[in-house]
Amino acid sequence: MPIQVVVVIAIAVVFAAIVLGRQARAWRKYRTPFVVTCPDNHEHAGVEVDARHAAATALLGSAELRLDGCSRWPEKAGCGQPCLSQIALSPQDCMVRAILTKWYEGKSCVFCGKPFEAVEWAQAKPAVLGPDRISVDWENVPAARVYETLATAQPVCFSCHTANTLVREHPELVADRSTKKTP
Repeated sequence: MPIQVVVVIAIAVVFAAIVLGRQARAWRKYRTPFVVTCPDNHEHAGVEVDARHAAATALLGSAELRLDGCSRWPEKAGCGQPCLSQIALSPQDCMVRAILTKWYEGKSCVFCGKPFEAVEWAQAKPAVLGPDRISVDWENVPAARVYETLATAQPVCFSCHTANTLVREHPELVADRSTKKTP
């Protein structure tokens, strides 16, 4: 094979890797839920960015953002989506996972006292204890209610959340051995 063909193939492979890498980064960045302040009513709204569109448009440089979902839809579905400027300016400040990670910093589990270190969102996700004294997984909290929930919640580690959920949902499977037996 002539050297010119090898060089052209190498350049094509490098170019494809750069393009695919740019698309993958955009898709990963925008596939998560976000919280924005709705310009219409100045309240928090949970939004989802069209990650596929962002990845496809990232080929040309910066990703073009458009909403794929909003907690104010369907009644406000025809809005001009001005909230996207908040995500474009500072995606980390609007990303639900980043907001939660920052909230857990320096806190300890309300039950066992174990301090939160780096939160492992892919494995042992922490939860929150609401005013009703029931621990809740973040997947059950709508993005639009993240700040409202954080204002009244206490942090719970994965282990305590799992144990409390088991006791609450299946008390027949739990043996309480915390009390002393008298001889």
